[in-house]
Amino acid sequence: MKLDGLIAAAHTPMNDDFSVNYEQVPAQAGHLAKLGVRGVFVGGTTGECHSLTTGERQKLFDSWGGVNQDNDLKFVAHVGHNNLPDAQALVQTAREAGADAISAMAPNFFKPADAAALCDWFVEVTKPAPEMPFYFYDIPKMTGVTIDTLEFLGLAREQLPGFVGVKFSNPDDDLLQACLRNNGGTTSILYGIDERFLDGLKMGCQGAVGSTYNFAAPLYRKIKAAFEQGDMDSAKANQARSAGMIRMFYERDYLPAAKAVMALVGMDCGPVRPPLRRLAPEKIDQLRRDLDAMGFFDWAVN
Repeated sequence: MKLDGLIAAAHTPMNDDFSVNYEQVPAQAGHLAKLGVRGVFVGGTTGECHSLTTGERQKLFDSWGGVNQDNDLKFVAHVGHNNLPDAQALVQTAREAGADAISAMAPNFFKPADAAALCDWFVEVTKPAPEMPFYFYDIPKMTGVTIDTLEFLGLAREQLPGFVGVKFSNPDDDLLQACLRNNGGTTSILYGIDERFLDGLKMGCQGAVGSTYNFAAPLYRKIKAAFEQGDMDSAKANQARSAGMIRMFYERDYLPAAKAVMALVGMDCGPVRPPLRRLAPEKIDQLRRDLDAMGFFDWAVN
C-alpha cells in the first residue's frame, strides 16, 4: 500500500490539565476530512509522541481506529520509541486498532550508527506485525540520526517485509532525488517539509505529510492543482503564502503556535504538553491579528 495526497500530521488533543483528550478525536477526524486530506499521521512529532506515555499512545491509536474509516481517512500510526518492548507494543496496538500503515523515526538516545544498524532495529520493532506497510520517518533535525537513506532503502527492501517507503523530513534535496530514482522510482516517498511542498512535487513526490495540513490543507490542495495544471505562477504564489505563515509560527515557537491555530479555525486541540510552553492569551490574540492581516482566513482554510 502506497500513500499519496495530503496526510495531516495530527495534533494530540489535550485537556487544559495536559491530559490527553481522546474524546476530541472523532471531531478532529471530521474536521480533517472536510479539509480534504487523504489521511492522518498519528503520534508523530506534531503529535508530541515523546511527551506521551506508551499507554497514552496506545489509547490514542485505539481512538483513531474506526474513526478514520468513518471519515475515509488512511491511518498511519507512528510507533517510534527509544526502547524495543514499548515500540513492539505500539506496533501490536496499531495492528489491532486497524491502522493502514506504521511508521517510525530512529531512536534518539542510543543512536544507530549506520543504515544497517537502523534496519536491524526496525526488523526487531516490526516483528509483532511484519506484514504491515512500514514507512521510515527520516527526520534528522529531531532525532540527531543522519544515515544514508539511499543505502537504507536497499537494505529495507531485503529485510523488512512490509517496507513501503520513507516519510522524508530531511532537507537534503540531492538525497531525496536519489531516493526517488532508486529502484526505478518504486519506493513511496512522502515529503515532509510544508514550506517547500512545491519543491517536493517538482522532484516527483506523490504524497506529503505535514503539520499545517491540519488547518491549511485547502492552500496545499491549490498548490498541487496549480502544479498539475502547469500554472506555476499560482503555485509559487500560494507556496510563498505557506512559507510566510510558517515563518510566523517559528517566530513564536512553531508547535505551540501551530496548535493554537487549531482553536482559531474551530477545532480546539488544547495546549501543548510541557516541556513545550503554550502561548499566552495575548500572544494568541496577536497571532490571530497577524494571520488575519496576511489573509490567512481567506486563502488557507477555504
